[in-house]
Amino acid sequence: MRTTETTVTFRHSFVLAGQEAEQPPGTYRLVTEEEQIPGLPVVAFRRTATLLHLPALSTSGPHQVVSLAPQQWAAIVAADRRGFAP
Repeated sequence: MRTTETTVTFRHSFVLAGQEAEQPPGTYRLVTEEEQIPGLPVVAFRRTATLLHLPALSTSGPHQVVSLAPQQWAAIVAADRRGFAP
């Protein structure tokens, strides 16, 4: 198992599936968990989880961790690049 922690900055607000509140623009903590794919001649990993920590780092409030499906994560990132919510 391999865990990578990083931050991601959204320029626009967004709404997550299953969440009522709109999330404001800001920098969020993102954790990606991966497992090694066995039996390959090279070391390779597959993502097993993408976890977004709410609220944004500069925002106060109750802490929550949301698991995101790869398609949902891709849609949120693409929408932010285009400038609107997915």
